Amino acid sequence: QVRLVESGGGLVQAGGSLRLSCAASRITFSLYTMGWYRQAPGKQRELVASITYGGTTTYVDSVKGRFTISRDNANKMVYLQVNDLKPEDTAVYYCNARLVGSNQPYWGQGTQVTVSS
Repeated sequence: QVRLVESGGGLVQAGGSLRLSCAASRITFSLYTMGWYRQAPGKQRELVASITYGGTTTYVDSVKGRFTISRDNANKMVYLQVNDLKPEDTAVYYCNARLVGSNQPYWGQGTQVTVSS
C-alpha cells in the first residue's frame, strides 16, 4: 500500500512562506504523478499543483506565481513551496499520488496551513 506522509504546515502571517514536504514510500515513484490538494472548511478539495515524473507542472490559477511544486525522484519526496501566503490559502493540504493511466489516487493524512491576516 502506498504511503504518503506530509509535513511542514503551520501558522503564518499573511505574506509569509512555508515549505510543505511529502515523503512517499511503498511506491514505484517513476510511475506516479504527484500532486498537492487542499481543502478549506466547508469547501471541496481542490487540486493546487501537480508534477509528473519528468517534471511537467500544473497549477491552479489562484496560486500561480506564488507556489512551486517540485519532486526529488531519488528520495521519493515531493515539495510545495508556498510564498506570499494569503488568508484564503488556509486549508488542510494533502499530498496525492496517482498512478499514470489510472484513476486510483492515494492520499496522505494532510497538514494544516493557517494564514492570519
